[in-house]
Amino acid sequence: MQSGRLDGVTPRHGDWGPAYIIQGPSSDIGLLTLRPGDEMANHVHRHCDESFVVLAGAATLWVNCETPLRLTPGDVVRCEPLEHHYFVNDGAETLQLVFIKSPASPGDTVTLPWAPGAPVPVIPADTQER
Repeated sequence: MQSGRLDGVTPRHGDWGPAYIIQGPSSDIGLLTLRPGDEMANHVHRHCDESFVVLAGAATLWVNCETPLRLTPGDVVRCEPLEHHYFVNDGAETLQLVFIKSPASPGDTVTLPWAPGAPVPVIPADTQER
């Protein structure tokens, strides 16, 4: 068994970004904090699903650089492997959400820079090998 606390972690960038609470081998669980105006870069995962549970605040999640979803507390979303996902906190409050990657796949994230209105980035062929 592993356990942790949401209030026991420090985000990657001090007061914003991801922070892992529990890691592997079957899943990684963490907390993402985005201040108003912050974004989590567009990315895909080669092998793992990534699920999100919104705790506080609001944000827009862009899926496959085409579909914007407005997320608020209580929303739960799962992105499949190789499905683009990009968050922007376009609200007035700090966003906090739990993320779960399953299976745990260290080094599985491929960042593909993108912003709304730009062309969809191509996933490199070596990323698509599963």
